[in-house]
Amino acid sequence: MFIVSFPAKSTARRWPRHWAVAMALCASTLSLGAQAQLTPQALTLDAALRLAEERSRQLVAQDAAASGARDMAVAAGQLPDPVLKAGISNLPVNGSDRFSFTRDFMTMRSIGVMQEFTRADKRQARSARFNREAEAAEAARVVALANLRRDTAMAWLERSFQTRMRDLLQSQRAELTLQAEGADAAYRGSRGTQADVFAARSALAQLDDRILQQDRQIATAQTRLARWIGPGPVQLSGKLPELGTVRLDANQLEAQIEAHPQIALMARQEAVARAEADIAQSNKHSDWTVELMYSQRGQAYSNMVSLNVSIPLQLDQRNRQDRELAVKLATVEQMRAQREEATRESTADALSLLQQWQSNRNRLAQYDSILIPLAADRIRAVLAAYRGGVANLSAALEARRMEIDTRMDRLRLEMETAALWAQLEFLIPVDRPALAGNASTKTVDASEPQQ
Repeated sequence: MFIVSFPAKSTARRWPRHWAVAMALCASTLSLGAQAQLTPQALTLDAALRLAEERSRQLVAQDAAASGARDMAVAAGQLPDPVLKAGISNLPVNGSDRFSFTRDFMTMRSIGVMQEFTRADKRQARSARFNREAEAAEAARVVALANLRRDTAMAWLERSFQTRMRDLLQSQRAELTLQAEGADAAYRGSRGTQADVFAARSALAQLDDRILQQDRQIATAQTRLARWIGPGPVQLSGKLPELGTVRLDANQLEAQIEAHPQIALMARQEAVARAEADIAQSNKHSDWTVELMYSQRGQAYSNMVSLNVSIPLQLDQRNRQDRELAVKLATVEQMRAQREEATRESTADALSLLQQWQSNRNRLAQYDSILIPLAADRIRAVLAAYRGGVANLSAALEARRMEIDTRMDRLRLEMETAALWAQLEFLIPVDRPALAGNASTKTVDASEPQQ
């Protein structure tokens, strides 16, 4: 806060002029600073990724699942709760002693406690099972985060390139407007034909229609982006990320793909199945249950204490416990086979993405070195011929349309390449290596040949 105090009127007349100028500059600076604070900052890709991660509820759900599994791991490692038992035995229901608790020597009022002593290895196996489940939930969180970052990046890039396409059409519209005005002036000066006027106006109307279509594409892209960062208008930063390099190496792809979040999740699910097999193995050994009971009879009779031990008899392990264990082991083998198959499929998919990305990079280089310059040279040559009276306006307009189409095709190809880059860039998380091993990453430049 700045507090400016003014002296009395008689004193203010003697202020040097540069004081007034300095105060005016100070006030202007404060006003500009306030306006800068009110101006929204352009949304960069990194900011969009952070915002999407903060808004995600899927990540919160996976955190809750992991926390719950950790708590269950602690609970599963404890002995079962003791059972309190109370009852009446041998109560007469007829005769002179009916419903008497003390007159018949066989009537007893009993209270006892029963405890099942679960084997330590079985409790450890159950606890380990929930620990593996917690790790699976953490791996599922990494999968959700990788998908979130990939989809957010693709939506941000699509929104950025759709805006660039509209800017290109808008810049070409200004040039077509000048050509239409020139054709109209030439017709009024008897130097052109009315057909040229209609052709120029038609070309301008077609371009306006393309701009309207592009506005719809921008709105659709904005809706996709709002799915991740939230509703409301947003201004994107014009600075694109480095789209010419990826972290995957085609020569080491099979090793790197082991860090794929989905493969890591399947490995954790396989560990859960293996922990369940360990539980089935431990169930082949019975748990003992011990019961201690105190029974009270009438005053004329002695009280009694009972001690009971219960041991389940596994008389048919071959058809019960062994078969349950076989089912769990088969599930482990099933999960292992599915993980290996998914690894091969993910490796092939990643290699295909790398090849498409490299091919698109080569095509973009060809656009920049050959196609775009040729289109620009053609429009210059046709316009020069038109001004010299050698070519008609229709030829010039056709050359202009082809140049616009070439530049638009180049932007579409760049947008497709950026989408491939996003899929490759966020395929393997770099900040969570503990979930999937120590697969190395290597930065690959677009100029390097890919196999």
